[in-house]
Amino acid sequence: MYLFDSDTLSHLWARNERVEMRLRQVVDAEVGTTSVTKCEILRKRCENLLKAENREQVVRAQQRLDRSEQLLAELIVIPFDERAGERFEQLCRIRRLKKIGRADLLIASVVLANDAILVTRNLRHFREVPELRFENWVD
Repeated sequence: MYLFDSDTLSHLWARNERVEMRLRQVVDAEVGTTSVTKCEILRKRCENLLKAENREQVVRAQQRLDRSEQLLAELIVIPFDERAGERFEQLCRIRRLKKIGRADLLIASVVLANDAILVTRNLRHFREVPELRFENWVD
């Protein structure tokens, strides 16, 4: 199973040729994202909607929110479950991972708990997570 981070989802939705080509190569594999990534995407869209300063910005923000919800509905979304919680607790005990953001640790926990591969451009943070398998499909 391949689970997309928000950066790769953005490139997929923008029809990035490399991401689309790589996705075709793994056509038989399950592809999705984590509930944490879904939250990150929707939170940003909601913040943009709430911060919009005029009618045009509000309408555009609403359209982007609607589009993101539609695109996310097409994906498998893997929830943060008890197994992910156990992995999260393990990762939180590793001192060198303190510099990694909480959301990235939550994402890594879901990926590890589901024996999946994270597809991300954020190699710097995830490189530090033991046992985590990840790939960059953009660069």
